[in-house]
Amino acid sequence: MRFRPRTTRAETTRDAVDTVPRLRQLLPLGVQHLLVAYSGMVTVPLLIGIGVGLSTAQIATLITANVLVSGVATLLQTLGIGNVGARLPIVMGSTFTGITPAIIVGKEAGLPAVFGATIVAGLLTWLVAPWFSKLIRFFPPIVTGTIIAIIGFSLLPSTATLIAGSNPDAADHGSAGRLILGLGTIVLTVCLERFAPPAVRRFAILIALAVGTLVAVPLGMADFSSVANAEWVGVVQPFEFGLPAFALSALLPMIIVQLVNMVESTGDTLAIGQIVGRDVGPREISRALRADGIGTAFAGVFGSFTVVTFGENVGLVSITRVMSRFVVATAGAVLVLMSLVPKLGAAVASLPGPVLGGVGVVMFGTVGAVGLRIMGQADLSNGRNILIVAISFGFGLLPVGAPEFYQHLPVVVQTVLTSGIAAGGIAAFLLNLVLNRRERAPRTGPEAAPGY
Repeated sequence: MRFRPRTTRAETTRDAVDTVPRLRQLLPLGVQHLLVAYSGMVTVPLLIGIGVGLSTAQIATLITANVLVSGVATLLQTLGIGNVGARLPIVMGSTFTGITPAIIVGKEAGLPAVFGATIVAGLLTWLVAPWFSKLIRFFPPIVTGTIIAIIGFSLLPSTATLIAGSNPDAADHGSAGRLILGLGTIVLTVCLERFAPPAVRRFAILIALAVGTLVAVPLGMADFSSVANAEWVGVVQPFEFGLPAFALSALLPMIIVQLVNMVESTGDTLAIGQIVGRDVGPREISRALRADGIGTAFAGVFGSFTVVTFGENVGLVSITRVMSRFVVATAGAVLVLMSLVPKLGAAVASLPGPVLGGVGVVMFGTVGAVGLRIMGQADLSNGRNILIVAISFGFGLLPVGAPEFYQHLPVVVQTVLTSGIAAGGIAAFLLNLVLNRRERAPRTGPEAAPGY
């Protein structure tokens, strides 16, 4: 099987995206995507469950539901049904943007209100997708590139927690061993990219994860005891936490979260289009956002949270140059399987943090680099474009360096501003309208244009 047939560039890309690799490549390449995304899929329900005060068993239910929803949404996005799904190699999962609103609403009105608001937010996303997608003409390279770069670079600090450990009181928190293991994972990835043959380079992240885990086990940095305690079979039930409730106080913050998600999904979809060489226009954005909406509504039914495109997997496509959407669909299918076999989920969740953190540095950094590459299509000698980048990065990275900066503002405002992706994206969008309003942007996304 060829990922790059000997044809024109457009035909090559089309074949690469729509080609189904042989099973011996399809499965490991799909698992590679799964492993890169899984820590985020587990973290969101874990933090919300802890924040709301759920029991360990209830948190496990949230995690299993989130894995199922992520798998179904990924299949919907990659394979598509009718006018739903971008049919591009995009992994879907729960967004970190919704953590704080979900905890606040969960404490005040209960989880049924969170899930009811999630269903409504998903349906509204599906409804407005065609209109929102037409805003793509306001996303020239200077805006798109800035948003994607902020997505990547704002996620990088989260790798520090994985590498050093989440418990500051732990004896090995930030230890030399953890730091060396994380660095070793990065070095191994670089060596594979430099010296390995192309067929092996496609599996660079998977190999780095496997080797890093094998090294971590004798060092006592990997604990797989939870696998033995997990059940072999488990089925996620709809409305596990009760029938959804619909409260205005819960709807407003979740709708705002979903608006933020739509901006992020638009940026990630445009980035994937750049990487695989496909023109992404309003039609593709609309399909992607419809999949976001249906996936989010499905999440509310099964006790999970708003879903969005996963930026780290955009970086993986860029690194491996494996563009087949069926590879990512395989990751979605395995996620669905894992939701039915909790032992598999427990095994993946037990991967050592320093190894995942090392891989995260590569993935998130790559997403940021893709954003910089798209920004380079704009005229960066233009002082107005530099101002757009400078201020947008300021708004995007400010909440990363000072998480409590906006703590005294109303919750609705915090929901937007404490998300660096949302704050930076909105700033880039508005600044481009103000500073470049007389310049025309291309109709279909990030083809070279100096600004809007």
